[in-house]
Amino acid sequence: MNFPIQKTEAEWRELLAAKGAEARAFDVTRHAHTERPYTGKYEQVWADGSYHCICCGNTLFDAKTKFDAGCGWPSFSQAVPGAITEITDRTHGMVRVETVCSQCGAHLGHVFDDGPTDTGLRYCMNSASLEHAPTKDTP
Repeated sequence: MNFPIQKTEAEWRELLAAKGAEARAFDVTRHAHTERPYTGKYEQVWADGSYHCICCGNTLFDAKTKFDAGCGWPSFSQAVPGAITEITDRTHGMVRVETVCSQCGAHLGHVFDDGPTDTGLRYCMNSASLEHAPTKDTP
């Protein structure tokens, strides 16, 4: 699958290092690894703002759609329209829906149809693939 933003593995590593991304961000975003539950830096963050792709800055979620799913990963009920591409994932003997950034193809997590809101969705994301941008105070 081709995405608008393309880089080599070396360029992704350099970009993530320059951003001060956590060590596992490269393996999570570029090789679809999964962080262990309850270890991600955004799992219990409830601040206003938005969540962006750590690799390219694409806005993925409004913080207002975040909820505690009790699963150990940041969970959201709705993505920004067009921000995420869904791919059938048949790894580990399961059939799931993988979510990737629609701009750079970074692995974000998976989406499930067991969410508690009217969308019925639970976007289960890896903190290592996200960066939180707090709402800026306006005068």
